[in-house]
Order: sequence, then C-alpha cells, then structure tokens
Amino acid sequence: MYRVIVNFIKKIGQRLNNGQKRSVKAKKNILASFLIKGTSILIGFYMVPLTIGYVDKEQYGVWLTLSSVVGWFSFFDIGLGSGLRNKLALALARDEMEKAKSYVSSTYAILGMIISAILVLFFIIQPYLDWEVILNTTEVSGAELRLVAIATFSFFCINFILKLIYSVFLAYQRPAYQGFYNLLSNILALMIVFVLTKTTKGSLFYLALALGVSPMVVLMLVSVFMFYGGYRSIAPSLSYVRKEQFGELWGIGGKFFIVQISSIIIFSTDNVIITQLLGPSEVPAYAVAYKYFGLITAVFAIVSSPFWSAYTEAYAKKDIQWILTTNKKLIKVWMALFGLSLLMLLGSTYFYHFWVPEIEVPFLLSVIMCIYVNVLAWGNIFVVFINGVGKIKLQLVVGIVSMLVNVPLSYFFAKTLALESAGVILASIISVAYGPILAPIQFKKILNGTAKGIWNK
Repeated sequence: MYRVIVNFIKKIGQRLNNGQKRSVKAKKNILASFLIKGTSILIGFYMVPLTIGYVDKEQYGVWLTLSSVVGWFSFFDIGLGSGLRNKLALALARDEMEKAKSYVSSTYAILGMIISAILVLFFIIQPYLDWEVILNTTEVSGAELRLVAIATFSFFCINFILKLIYSVFLAYQRPAYQGFYNLLSNILALMIVFVLTKTTKGSLFYLALALGVSPMVVLMLVSVFMFYGGYRSIAPSLSYVRKEQFGELWGIGGKFFIVQISSIIIFSTDNVIITQLLGPSEVPAYAVAYKYFGLITAVFAIVSSPFWSAYTEAYAKKDIQWILTTNKKLIKVWMALFGLSLLMLLGSTYFYHFWVPEIEVPFLLSVIMCIYVNVLAWGNIFVVFINGVGKIKLQLVVGIVSMLVNVPLSYFFAKTLALESAGVILASIISVAYGPILAPIQFKKILNGTAKGIWNK
C-alpha cells in the first residue's frame, strides 16, 4: 500500500514538471489552489448556516446587501490593480527589476491617496445617509445600521489597499498564494463568528467587525512578510514612486477601470435590486443558490486564473502555439464542469434542504443560476486571454452598454414577468453577452493576425 501511494505521488510530480516552465508553474498553482480553495469553499458553506443562526434571515439579507453596496466602491482603484498585474508581469518577463519596483511603489502610493480621500469623503457625507431606506428594512435600527456601514466601509478601504499584494502574486503567476491567504482570512473569520455565537446575542455590528478584521490582520502580516522576504527586490518605497508611472499604469488600467465598473453593476447589484424590488428577505435564497452553483465558477477560476499573466508572457514572446494548446485544455475543463453543473442541478433541492432547511430556493432560480455560471465560465475561457494581452476596448464598449441595460432588464424580468429573483439573474445572463459571444471571435482574430480597429485595442 505504501509503495502504491509513493508511486502515485511520484506520477503526479512527474506530470506537474512536464512541459514548458510557465505550464509547470500553472499546473502547480492549479493543484495547490484546488486544495486551498476546496477548504475555503467548505468553510464558506459552513459560514452560511452559522451566520443565519447568529442573525436572523432578514438581517442576513441586510448584511449581504450592505456588503454589495460597499463592494461597489472597488471601482475606485481605477483599474490600478489590473494595470499593475499586467505591467509587473511584463517587467518581470523582461527582467526589468527596477521598473518592477517602481510600478509597485507607484501603485501603492496612488491608490493610497485615492482611498484616503474617499474615506474622508465618506465620513463627511455618511451622517446624511438614511441606511434604512437604502437597505429597505426596519428590522435593524438606523443607529445600528450606521455603525455597521461605518465599520464595513472602513475595513473595506483598508483591505482594498492591502489587497494589492494579490496583484503582485498574480503577476508572478502564483494565484495559489492569494488563495492560501484568503483561506487564512476565512478560517480566522469562522473562528471569530463561532465565538460570537457562543458569547453574544446576534449583532450585525459584531458580524461586520469579525468579517472586516480577519482579512485586515492576515493581509497586513503577509504584506510585511513578503516584502521583507522573497519580494524584497520589488518592495514599495517612496524613493521609487514616479508620477509618470501613473500615466503608464492608467493606459491599461483606465480601460480595466471601465470594465470593472460595468462588472460591478452587473455582478454586484443583484442583492440590492432584489432588496429594492422584492425585499431583503428574498436575498438569502438568491445567495444560497449563488454560493451553491458558484462552485462551478470557483473551480473554473482556479484553473484559468494562473493563465492571465502566463498569457501576457506568452503573447509577448510570440508563443502562439502554447496559447492555442492552453485554450483547448480550458475548453475541455469547461465541458467537464458543464456536466457537473447538470448533476448539481438535479440534486439541488435535496442539498438545500440538508444545508439550509430554513431557506426555500425555487427550482427555477436554480435552473437560471446553473445557466448563468456556465455562460460566465465559457466566456472566461477567452476573456482571460484578452485581459492578459490588454486588448479590452471592445469589452469596455460592450460593458458600458451592458451596465446601462442590466437594471431595466432586471426590473422587466423580476417584476413585469414576475420571475422574481430568477429574473434578476436572467438579466445578468443577457448583460454578460460579450464573454460568451464576442470574446471567442476576438480571440481568434488576435491570434490569426486579422484583428483590426476596436478588435485589436
């Protein structure tokens, strides 16, 4: 038995080390990410009933909606995180370490100033915001909602800057690092929430503190550890901050900025739309279905994420054959996940009853959510390459149109056609049309050398 296990491990090692350097790195990161992300997913599934047990169903819906609202402010990085990822990956591929250090230093400085200004502005205007109206609830007092909003937004801003270390990991083609430190954050959050359930009465404010402090502590420690350790050569330094780098980072980052805004409106407004149209008590059913079928999205993200920066390197070195081979492999992964999603759909009702029996999830909602995650994953096969090579102007234009039609479509399907939360997801499916329809065409045009105009910008 011992020999069988040893031989099995050796075979895995041989397969991992077989292929080009960037392929080997991607394989190792994918395997590590599966182990890490799998544990994070299990923790996430356990957190749902634990949190609902700590605060009631409507309060949980309020929390999910507030988190979405705060998440909208992620567009204030004006694409700098994605710009850093691409520019740093290019600098590393060319062994331009001084330029790499300058990119990192400038990004931290610029984003730090932007977020500081936003935080000050928030504290000035927040006394005039009626959170009961924004979140459409009387279940939680206005005073508590205000405290929760202040805590959530403050931690969000701090963590927003600290998360730049993840862009560095991705530029080095090491997404498993990001997954590992996210896992540590989730474990710490789980431990704190578990203690809260045993020692305090249900409180949204305590929940906000627990879920904000956890990533902040982990991100601060890992940033210090990495920049004083393996990444010392590119550690941020005031002497390496360059004003001219803003224009360079903004050149690609500005396009990602618009894409991010459209993505936020499409992907992060569903909770708010459901809250406003149907009430916060309807949000948990959506969240449960989203988390369940989100397994498909999570698995595909694990597989595809290492290839963003790998595509950047391969395209810079004109390694077209490697790009095509990798794309075919991603399509095979998608086909396998599509089959898995159908099995998940067939067993969804039984799983919900076992997992969160107090939440009723309509089968139609599960069907639409299943379609949604598969459409999204198919588009991402090609979008990850397009993002990697930075030719995203077409994605930008379509994104602007999509964010303009998403809310009206959500209202039409949810209210006019009475599809409720399933209608909101259906609107999102239509809004992400660029990925599954136009991205494959653009992918082929770029590699065939026939991309012109907006297809090649």
